[in-house]
Amino acid sequence: MLLNPLSGGVGPNAASEASGIFAEYGLEAAIVVLEGGQFDAQVQQALDVWPDALFVLAGDGTARAVASRAGPDGPLIAPLPGGTMNMLPRALYGTSDWKNALRRALEEGAEQSVAGGEVSDGRVRQSFFCAAILGAPALWAPAREAVREGKFGLAWAYGRRALKRAFYGRLRFSLDGRADCRAEALVLMSPMISKAIDEHAGLEAAAMNTADALEVFRLAAHAVFDDWRQDPAVTTRSIQQATVRARSRIPSVIDGEPALLRHVTKVRFIRRAFRALAPNPPTQAAGV
Repeated sequence: MLLNPLSGGVGPNAASEASGIFAEYGLEAAIVVLEGGQFDAQVQQALDVWPDALFVLAGDGTARAVASRAGPDGPLIAPLPGGTMNMLPRALYGTSDWKNALRRALEEGAEQSVAGGEVSDGRVRQSFFCAAILGAPALWAPAREAVREGKFGLAWAYGRRALKRAFYGRLRFSLDGRADCRAEALVLMSPMISKAIDEHAGLEAAAMNTADALEVFRLAAHAVFDDWRQDPAVTTRSIQQATVRARSRIPSVIDGEPALLRHVTKVRFIRRAFRALAPNPPTQAAGV
């Protein structure tokens, strides 16, 4: 188990608690506490010993990095919810409690091939296994999570910030080599969390177009309270690749982690991204 004690959902006693849970099932696990400056070396050492399973108790960014590095031929990965948004763990285990997720992995876990996507802007290359949101409306994601957690004051603060940048600049995008289109934002979702596409069919691409503040609020309400695909400002389709362009840097959220991408960015579908230890089929509670 790779454990980041500084992640928001881990807690100071996580190492001993995890050891206790493994012991309940008659298992022993080497628990490695991740240290600043040693992250890459510690992850690589954990992969090199080829464990039966590699559990990751950390935030979204760490879970994504470990799963990406393991790849489709690496050991089984079990990303537990130790961060704030916990997109991948919730999609796999249906809970934001890492202890419950660990028990589900040990009791019901089976090898599961996880599809995903890859975002590349020529400078950075990042995998995602849940969703990538490109464009200024990416800033609505923290507001949605705050509402889900009942933190309405925080949701209002995030919402005000997002609204200020809602018309930051439209994107131009091409899906599977087709003619360019324009949108306020492009959302790309993996088959694991999309309710609209079949497994391994590709990424679901949702183009969002808003003309004014009223449409922004309407779309935000759909995103928080019901199926946002019903909003007339949204169009969706299944794709294998996309090219996104903007006049300036592109704000984004990639599996819960904010990023500022260059003005030309490419996205592609990865049919077999990594092997997870999780209930198969996965829990659908986190589907969107």
